[in-house]
Amino acid sequence: MRWFLLTALLRGVAPGEPRQRPGKCDPPQSQSDMNSFLWTVKSPAPSPPSYLFGTIHVPYTRVWEFIPDVSKRAFQTSANVFFELDLTDPLTISKLTSCQLLPNGENLQALLPRDLYRRLKRHLDYVRHMMPHWMTADQRGRGLYADYLFNAIAGNWERKRPVWVMLMVNSLTESDVRSRGTPVLDLYLAQEADRMGKRTGAVERVEEQCQPLNGLNFSQVTGGVGGG
Repeated sequence: MRWFLLTALLRGVAPGEPRQRPGKCDPPQSQSDMNSFLWTVKSPAPSPPSYLFGTIHVPYTRVWEFIPDVSKRAFQTSANVFFELDLTDPLTISKLTSCQLLPNGENLQALLPRDLYRRLKRHLDYVRHMMPHWMTADQRGRGLYADYLFNAIAGNWERKRPVWVMLMVNSLTESDVRSRGTPVLDLYLAQEADRMGKRTGAVERVEEQCQPLNGLNFSQVTGGVGGG
């Protein structure tokens, strides 16, 4: 059976003949201009090939039209699709939420320098105020409300570890807010795989994703939080 393995860590492609590509900011003009981010792992006949695909954690609508047909065909013809994490599993989501929390009931206010904490709180108050203006008519038509969306993204932020607060703040931009409700590429492909009756799974555990970030020292994280 064909296997299709997705990873957000892959940023290269298999070596091939060099050819001139459009500039980094130019949209591709044809299929040949698109970088597939797809590796093919060939097996002796009659075994079918397997694939390794480099994905990215952004709303799939931003990149779907730039994914070449060869990658889409590899996904469609594979019977097994494996992801970094199973984002369709409620237990995975629950574990991801838990790993972001400070231990022993600690509060972010007690950890951050007073000035940095105040700046962070002012920024989040500003985002909450702007959220109704940033949301799209389509989001409101689907029953999303500004307060609900803000709480979904930033709720319980005072209980989170600084590194996760930093990542949260980086995602609280107008463009990111306007794309909320659209699944990221990984989740979209997982949902499609499930809809098509493919066997799905994950190659990593939540702990393997969380521990490296939670292991960053305080100065590394607060530098990121205060740098905006």
